[in-house]
Amino acid sequence: MAFSFNFDIPLQADETNDKAKEVDLKSSECSATVSEKIKDAVEHQPLLDPLSQIENWVPETITIGALPPLLCLNESVFERTASEREDSEEILAKTLTQNSDLISGVYEGGLKIWECTYDLLEYIDDEGETFAGKRVLDLGCGAGLLGILALKRGATKVDFQDYNSTVIEQLTVPNVFLNCEEGDEEEEKKSSPPSKRKALNASDKLVDCCGFFSGDWNSFLRFMQKKAPLPKYDIIFTSETIYNTDYYSSLHNVFSDLLDENGIVYLATKSHYFGVGGGLHLFEKFVEQNNVFQIRYLKDVEQGLKRHIVSLTFKK
Repeated sequence: MAFSFNFDIPLQADETNDKAKEVDLKSSECSATVSEKIKDAVEHQPLLDPLSQIENWVPETITIGALPPLLCLNESVFERTASEREDSEEILAKTLTQNSDLISGVYEGGLKIWECTYDLLEYIDDEGETFAGKRVLDLGCGAGLLGILALKRGATKVDFQDYNSTVIEQLTVPNVFLNCEEGDEEEEKKSSPPSKRKALNASDKLVDCCGFFSGDWNSFLRFMQKKAPLPKYDIIFTSETIYNTDYYSSLHNVFSDLLDENGIVYLATKSHYFGVGGGLHLFEKFVEQNNVFQIRYLKDVEQGLKRHIVSLTFKK
């Protein structure tokens, strides 16, 4: 898969090296940069049948090892029909006109399923992990595949968060709905009329078991902190989210405030994001200096750009 990034101030190679040397990895100095691009958090209420509002959608099935099949909207068809979709943020048009998979502070790449998401799915398959009774956050969810897998494997609550509301409304919610419908096939056989009953079951599951949020991570955290009690997650999934060092502070804050004391973060990432400046080495240094979490390497992927699966748990 090709990668194209569009940032307001592109970094040259020398600037990237300087940035790596000069980045102060303490939370306070990173926050000032991030706060300049505030995108207020919104909690999205899914429609009874989200797919009824989308024209020309085509489902595809992703199958990995022994994992349950994951349904999602076909990426190519979604891209070709972008002009037909509701998009108050106008990110669909901007990504096409600028030929970019990421526009910093405008669109953070949620419409693509990036390689590291597949890496993490494969790791879960290898480990045979299930999520019965777990509370899960899919942070920077995009298509929502990691959260959907948790839902299919027994999680009691799964929240999905992405920077862009268009991603949540046009991609994440429909994907989750597709998989909730697929899980109700046996119920459909008993119901009358079956298709209506199936949609109602899927909609009930969306409301009862899932939450959908958009906005930047600082705003998202403030939004969640207003809930009583404060949500705490047993598992936080996040994939391809450490490409920009300016976001490390807000990401770390979400982890430290919303992860249960015995919880675990699964992070899938590339070693380095060329032209952007972030990567695992810088994030690991950031985490070490904040002295809150312990990082453990779980899996290395050598194909193409080097990639990793790591976990974060609270230091005891």
